[in-house]
Amino acid sequence: MAFLITVGVVLLTVGVLQHVNTNDFSLTPGQATRVAPLVKIDGLTTNLHADTIMLADVYLSPLNAWQWLTAHLQSHVEFVNANELVEPGIPTDELNAQGYLEMSDSKQAAEVAALRALGWKLRGVPSGAVVTGVVVSSPARKAGLSVADEIVGVNGTTIRSACGLFAAIHSIAAGAVVRLNVAKAHIDAKGVITLRTPRVVALTMAAAPRGQGASGCAGVSGPNRSYLGIQPEDGFHFALPGRISINTKFIGGPSAGLAMTLSLINKLSAGTLTGHWVVAATGTIDVNGNVGDVGGVAEKTIAVEHAGAQVFFVPKVEVPLALANASSGLRVIGVDTLGQALRALHALGGDTPVALTTPR
Repeated sequence: MAFLITVGVVLLTVGVLQHVNTNDFSLTPGQATRVAPLVKIDGLTTNLHADTIMLADVYLSPLNAWQWLTAHLQSHVEFVNANELVEPGIPTDELNAQGYLEMSDSKQAAEVAALRALGWKLRGVPSGAVVTGVVVSSPARKAGLSVADEIVGVNGTTIRSACGLFAAIHSIAAGAVVRLNVAKAHIDAKGVITLRTPRVVALTMAAAPRGQGASGCAGVSGPNRSYLGIQPEDGFHFALPGRISINTKFIGGPSAGLAMTLSLINKLSAGTLTGHWVVAATGTIDVNGNVGDVGGVAEKTIAVEHAGAQVFFVPKVEVPLALANASSGLRVIGVDTLGQALRALHALGGDTPVALTTPR
């Protein structure tokens, strides 16, 4: 009888803990995936013998109290509080959409950075203010604005950037009705973002919260008179030669940027970019080829080793963390720019990339 009571108490405790949220997430090693099979290019000559260049991802999982306890008994688990993943006022239910938007931005940046590295002269055209977060109970939330929506107009004024949006709403009083022209985003189950034809969204501006910081935009000074409740970024459009697509279904976040850029350069150039080394990479990329730091480097190091990587590019600031989790058989190379990564590959025996299609 005592045994049955003990078992019952344990089961009851586990059941209760499974329904208690901790506000914490776990980062665990994901997969290292070859990028070349994910890439499709039309209208440009490609290298049919692509080198092995892998992206690395991690699993980000919300934890209830029971999962939190059991995760502490496992190896290679990093714990992250929700407050480290989202800005104040942004709910965690936007994390998936934010991750897919970051991946979409990363793919565009990788395409531009790769083509520029091969000699194309590409210029971005400002397209609007893209929503990256919507604050709980804000006018924007109540009006149905979502992550990845692009605001292209305010009360008939064309908007081309985040600062353009801040300037347009800066002097609007609380209680005023504002008509936004918004290209609503549809994010499918695989994370693919499609923008719809812009339509008008009317909302009522709220009083600006206390302590709201300055926008940092030139020509926009002093406190805002009202409050929209979004975090925006600049939207850009690039006219690219050919058509490039990268199938990153179910993968979010910006950390595959460097890996995708190197893979595109390899696909669009002659010879072997890697010198036939098995390469993995993590790090954000921007259109100018700058590499930024990422999360989960320890877990990604484990993932790429399991996948057979011989060389692992990481942001310079995260080299110590990668080395602490790498075996002696994995060469870890820290970089801050795409150019540094290309020079490192050349030093390992890789060819200097020359575009198979003459840039115009």
